[in-house]
Amino acid sequence: MDTTRYDVVIIGGGAAGLSAATTLARALRSVLVIDSGTPRNAPAAGIHGYLSRDGLNPRELLALGRSEVLSYGGTVLDGEAVSAQRSPSGFEIALGDSRRVTGRRLLVTTGLTDELPAIDGLREQWGKGVVHCPYCHGWEIRGQRIGVLGTGPLSVHQALLFRQWSPDVTLFLNNTLEPTDEEWDKLAARSVRVVEGSVASVDAEDGVLAGVTLRTGQSFPVAALAVGSRMEARSALLESLGLQAEEHPSGAGHFIETDAMGATAVPGVFAAGNVTNLMAQVITAAAEGVMAGARINADLIEEETRWAVEGRFGPFSAASEAAVSRTVLGERRHGLTR
Repeated sequence: MDTTRYDVVIIGGGAAGLSAATTLARALRSVLVIDSGTPRNAPAAGIHGYLSRDGLNPRELLALGRSEVLSYGGTVLDGEAVSAQRSPSGFEIALGDSRRVTGRRLLVTTGLTDELPAIDGLREQWGKGVVHCPYCHGWEIRGQRIGVLGTGPLSVHQALLFRQWSPDVTLFLNNTLEPTDEEWDKLAARSVRVVEGSVASVDAEDGVLAGVTLRTGQSFPVAALAVGSRMEARSALLESLGLQAEEHPSGAGHFIETDAMGATAVPGVFAAGNVTNLMAQVITAAAEGVMAGARINADLIEEETRWAVEGRFGPFSAASEAAVSRTVLGERRHGLTR
């Protein structure tokens, strides 16, 4: 067991976790980041919408982030945290290889898992020809033939969004949704084609997305396919502390609820990034990490100030000892008499 008691243990070394770690390390806090090395955006070739880092490979961003954490005295540990429990000093975290670490505060930035429809070829194209966010991928596929795979009620909204980037958008209902009359009108007004029937496969040629084939055998060429995944927070560790993932109001998946600065319902436990904000892009997750880091530092300062006050005015403080001395010894204290 690592006998170091860290001020903060952060579970998850993505944009949120590393940003929080940098913020805390710059605040002179002892910080440990535990990272399993499985970022959500690993299949993507580059990140987008991140000012000054547009197009950077996701793993390169994380490598740069790790370097920053280390440069300020933080520690990064490769491993998987499997559970956490309260301890006399805060929290004890167990890793999959039986290692244990302790921290006064705990920040969970474990992200989420994208659950995709069971369609042949779809998973292989995830992060390549199969995309999910127009703000992450729209520029790269602008003007091309874009398909949108129906996965639920949000798919109509997704089709209308991608219409901003291309005049050639086709919504495949995939036997999973039936647009309302109002939605039919919107799709027609924006010239979004609608194809009924269940999708059998996502087709590629030499590893490049080529089209979509229905179970009827009919094929449709597309250069990109937008898919709204079901987003499930990686919340097992938080659940081991008594928290429960909740259904997102949009119906897009489950998340852990926090306040505006990352505090959960469990005192001393915080969360940031996709585990609490399913829609967060990389830059958003990083910003939430900074906010959570600042909130945790403030929480620690409050605790340390309370300790200082108790030390000054508590039963064993210098002031209390002086008062006892005056009461017991009166003028004879310090061995002096008149």
